[in-house]
Amino acid sequence: MSAPAGDVIAELRAHPFGRVLTEPQLERLFRCASVLEVPAGGFVFREGAPADGLFLIRGGQIVLEQQIPGQGTVQLETLRAGDVLGFSWMFERERWTLDARAVEPAELFALDGACVKEQMQADPALGLAIAMQLNHQLYLRLERVRMQRLDLYRTGP
Repeated sequence: MSAPAGDVIAELRAHPFGRVLTEPQLERLFRCASVLEVPAGGFVFREGAPADGLFLIRGGQIVLEQQIPGQGTVQLETLRAGDVLGFSWMFERERWTLDARAVEPAELFALDGACVKEQMQADPALGLAIAMQLNHQLYLRLERVRMQRLDLYRTGP
């Protein structure tokens, strides 16, 4: 995508992740952003590859999968527009622990992890805002897992 910078910043602002950021913070984050289009069946990242980015889903669906010996590919979660994908980039020398595959054509903001870390260090308020947003996303994921486990162990109607 080659949209003007102002359009991309406006789209970053509209994503739930960007709604809490100030205009200068969005401009800093824009320095790290590109748009990634993934066809149905394509991968955003693969298990074992270096974890080097954060992804904000703009459209489409991404399924998180893991290869389980003796079971094959197991789908763990489906993410949609407004969701955040990828947390491993925050840690030194981390690798992706899952596959992220588009089940339908998807468009994402791809944020370069090294660049985001630099921006977070340069602007501590931005660093705090990003950390809070990521913590919120992790909390929402934990809640979904809890609800899935309750449903899994539910007996009777």
